Amino acid sequence: MGRLENKIAIVVGAGQTPGATIGNGRATAIRFAQEGATVVCADRRAESAEETLALIRAEGGDGCVIEVDATRESDCQKLVDECARRYGRMDILHNNIGIGAGDGGVTSMTETAWDRIFATNLTAIMLLCKHAIPVMRAQRRGVITNISSVAAVCSVGIVAYKTSKAALNAYTHALAMGNARFGIRANVIMPGLIETPMAIEGNVAAGADRDELIRRRNSSVPLAGGMGSAWDVANAALFLASDEAKFITGVNLPVDGGQAARIG
Repeated sequence: MGRLENKIAIVVGAGQTPGATIGNGRATAIRFAQEGATVVCADRRAESAEETLALIRAEGGDGCVIEVDATRESDCQKLVDECARRYGRMDILHNNIGIGAGDGGVTSMTETAWDRIFATNLTAIMLLCKHAIPVMRAQRRGVITNISSVAAVCSVGIVAYKTSKAALNAYTHALAMGNARFGIRANVIMPGLIETPMAIEGNVAAGADRDELIRRRNSSVPLAGGMGSAWDVANAALFLASDEAKFITGVNLPVDGGQAARIG
């Protein structure tokens, strides 16, 4: 315990889609707090972020909620400014945002869907980092972790999502190399098939059979046991945010039960 003691961590996407399991952002916010961080729970749905903060406080942790639409630069600036006003610094920026609604194949892709997916999956994270980096440079330290997906490197039929996540990997590499001299580390986590409300409930709402969906996703994971949980992603995020990873920057870490390693 205490791996993030006295750290100030912003988790963007700290709320979640309603469902029986826990989402990646909420699990990460809770995990950071369990290890001593004060957590700024940022989300476009403030009520969901408040639920996350209540869970954190129930375990003795603390933090605050800031409502943010990360696709709006003014909101990204507001988030950074408010964090600095309240706490005087920012040690960790964890960007857990992404959408895929309306995605499709190469010939069925619409410009509207493409632009909306890129605005959330790539541009929003660029804007968050744009405003966080000056604070971290002034501190001469900081950790940024961006949540990508194994879709960036695996064969999938969702073209905009895949392309935006691959671009996020490249952006994070540039972020890491451009800021290493300031003591800032930047890395990517690429989750695979994780049993989160967004992954399950969204597809069920679209007409998928829940039991068949879970069976199919479990069978696609090479590692015995099937899908991972949000806690697997949260634990990876904790490691990268902690001083245990102080010599790690510019990496793309799959958390996927071997899915990205399956070649051929």
